[in-house]
Amino acid sequence: MGAVVPSLPPLGPTAAERHPDRIAYVFARTVFVASARVGARTARTSTASRMQGIRTLSGLGMLMVVDRGVAAMGRRQGAWVGSAVAGTGAVVAAGLGPVTNYASATVPGWAAHAWVIWPVFAVLVTVGIGLVLWGRRLDAAASPPTRLGPVGRSTWGRQDSLRPPHVERVRGREAELAELTGMLRRPQGRFAVLCAAGGTGKTTVAAQFASQANGAGWQVFWVRWRDSAELAQQMVQVALACGLPEAELESARAGRASLPDVVWRQLGRVRRWLLVLDNADEPQEIGPAGEPLADYRGWIRPHGRGLLVVTSRDSGPQTWGPRARLLPLKPLPAQPAGQILVDAAPEAGTAEQARDLAMRLGGLPLALHAVGTYLAGPTSRYRTFTAYRRALEHELSLLLGAEHPDASHPQVARSVVRHTWEVSLDQLAREGNALARPVLRLLAVLAEAPVPLSLITPDLLSAVTGDDVTVVALEAAFAGLHRYGLLDLPHSPGDAEQASGVGGPAQVVLHPLIREINAVALAAEAPRLATWHRALAERLTSAVHEVDEQGRAGWPAAVLLAPHLPVLLDFPDQRSAAHHRAALSTLALALEHAGAFGAARLLHERVLDFESRTLGTRHPDALTSRNHLANALFGMGEPTEAIRLLRQTLEDRSRVLGPAHPDTLISRHDLACALDGTGQHAEAVSLLRQTLADRSRVLGVMHPHTLASRDSLGLALDGMGEHAQAVRLHRQTLDDRIRVLGPEHHLTLLSRHNLAVALARQGEHAEAERLLQQALDDHARVLGAAHPHTLASRDSLGLALDGMGEHAQAVRLHRQTLDDRIRVLGTKHPDTLTSRHNLAVALAGTGEQEEAVRLLRQTLADRARVLGPEHPHTVRTRDDLETVSAAWRAAQRRQTWLRPSRR
Repeated sequence: MGAVVPSLPPLGPTAAERHPDRIAYVFARTVFVASARVGARTARTSTASRMQGIRTLSGLGMLMVVDRGVAAMGRRQGAWVGSAVAGTGAVVAAGLGPVTNYASATVPGWAAHAWVIWPVFAVLVTVGIGLVLWGRRLDAAASPPTRLGPVGRSTWGRQDSLRPPHVERVRGREAELAELTGMLRRPQGRFAVLCAAGGTGKTTVAAQFASQANGAGWQVFWVRWRDSAELAQQMVQVALACGLPEAELESARAGRASLPDVVWRQLGRVRRWLLVLDNADEPQEIGPAGEPLADYRGWIRPHGRGLLVVTSRDSGPQTWGPRARLLPLKPLPAQPAGQILVDAAPEAGTAEQARDLAMRLGGLPLALHAVGTYLAGPTSRYRTFTAYRRALEHELSLLLGAEHPDASHPQVARSVVRHTWEVSLDQLAREGNALARPVLRLLAVLAEAPVPLSLITPDLLSAVTGDDVTVVALEAAFAGLHRYGLLDLPHSPGDAEQASGVGGPAQVVLHPLIREINAVALAAEAPRLATWHRALAERLTSAVHEVDEQGRAGWPAAVLLAPHLPVLLDFPDQRSAAHHRAALSTLALALEHAGAFGAARLLHERVLDFESRTLGTRHPDALTSRNHLANALFGMGEPTEAIRLLRQTLEDRSRVLGPAHPDTLISRHDLACALDGTGQHAEAVSLLRQTLADRSRVLGVMHPHTLASRDSLGLALDGMGEHAQAVRLHRQTLDDRIRVLGPEHHLTLLSRHNLAVALARQGEHAEAERLLQQALDDHARVLGAAHPHTLASRDSLGLALDGMGEHAQAVRLHRQTLDDRIRVLGTKHPDTLTSRHNLAVALAGTGEQEEAVRLLRQTLADRARVLGPEHPHTVRTRDDLETVSAAWRAAQRRQTWLRPSRR
């Protein structure tokens, strides 16, 4: 049999290829292979076979020597010595081949002697061993630079695993996983950043995606950020696993090439890989030092032929650059959040109970997993979803806000609800943003609602911290908290913004659990908590005066401020209680002027509850608050409850203050207006005549309250069909209000509107249309395009146009008003039902009876439910429905009679 020639792997692009001894090296290798193959084919005799085995061994040894010598010495200055030795070995190997080949065919006497072949082989072995020892000596002398120490061979034995962590199941992140899957298939020069505050499950999502990619055949690498040295070491591991030649790595170790360049060059050569860099919360430390990460010159690059996924608390687009695809993780919705609890504690209750608890936890994955683990524990005090949710109201500081003894360890801090956000605050402090922590603590004292940025001022922070705070430092604190996901910047306009047409102010919002945990932390760490409360109370009351003085311009800020104001009543400073109650009432009245009755109602309820407990239900201040609450309820579309409270307040004020007291007259006037608004015109007229007489006697005929009673009496008379008297009173009131309040006052505009409506009902449509158009323009300019008074003017203008026969224009106005009232007031508000009724009547006038019937049927059902089946408005809708339905049926019969017969 012929001798077996060992197969040799093809050479990769090593340093030897770039060295001048390349010619000798290749020549030696080529000669060896050729001579070995020829010798294998020509072996005939036993002596020749033995000699061929010797020459094959010697040639292979020489080749290994040449490989080692050239690869080692070709990297250094003065490697010409190694080149000369390698060349000599190549000549010997080249000469040995023909000699042994010749000997295998015809063996001369001198070549058949062992004393000839074995000395030659011994010389080759000796030279080879010498070169190996020489190469090791040179390796030891040429140690790598200290800045590239992490890639040295001595550290390879303690490298971390590149395998991703195991996760069982991920809930509610299907959209993010689908986005990552699309990027994995087509990276297109981008990389992904899963970013959010701590506790949102970034690592879990990345691990689930890594598992999916691994199952689909991608090569997956998981790198966890701790420091720049370990990152360099792990990135080298990744590159080596992707086939990085040893020679290129040695080039970086020797300082002739950038290590990140070498690694990413290799990642650009291979396909179908996924690299996850987890917990990259300090992007500025990733490197290279002194260069922005977004320049993509360091370890974060979009240049590979696979996909890089980074998880980080830093969500700033400027941090990651234009090639990053930011995937911010939000709290989980109710269904998947509840399912996480059911997965962890299936015996703790129903899916609905789990969803309730999940929403109490704000859908935060870290809290969900912590609570699920707790509920599943055999020794836990609370074993059901319902019991735990109830316990949170009183024991949040113990269940989720307890301090962990090992919180100083970074990995422990990340996994504990109380401490996970402190990791981000510590990082901000290391960046020089020490103000971020007190800002977050201060926001946590406020309500679970958007906070206007104008509320948090440098003076407020100076008062609570004792340090000088500048505007620049405060803005940097907000920016840092937003970048780390600890607060959001929502766009959630309130009803005052919609009513006024003014753009909303800048605002921030906290996740509910972040707010609660930071409030617990503040109570535990602030030795002067009363100082914080006092400073915040002063700022809140001053903010109320600011928005009240701004008028319409301050309405959007007033809506944002409203949820936070009740905290004033929770502060234990009784000396300022009256001042705080006045602030809440002032803001509530401003909200009523803005048409934000819902926000006003909440403030009136809090004040009434506080005053009833501390002053008594019959105290004049409590009666005033009850009257305010009733008006807010009526504005919200709850007339029944409003009328009940107004009757009760009128009786109590008459008994406590007297029947002619100005506050008693206010209650009687407000009750009459509510009765008139629900169709009880006769009782309203009786009360308003009495109130007008008493106010004229007590306050004077030109007092604004007296003018209000006269205007309201005109409305009630108009509702009873006394249009001429109503027109006379409205004309007089309009003239007096122009003289007393001015032509642009909102009550003056209301008088003009009421006069126009009375004129339209009297049949004077032309003058009514002119006044209503003027009232609509003035209301839109003064109050805003979506203010309830503006919408009322547009609705009335539509009625006037419909009465003039301009049905198409009326339909257009009523459709627009209906859409706006649904958005501002809601679908069941009485004014919204009025708009739908008026639209149906106008549609009937255009011949669209089918749609008109549908709208009237819907309005009849809603009015019967909201106002009652016998309310005048409900009765009117029922009558109009019968009329329009009869007309529709008649039209259908005519169409059937006129349709040609098909025979």
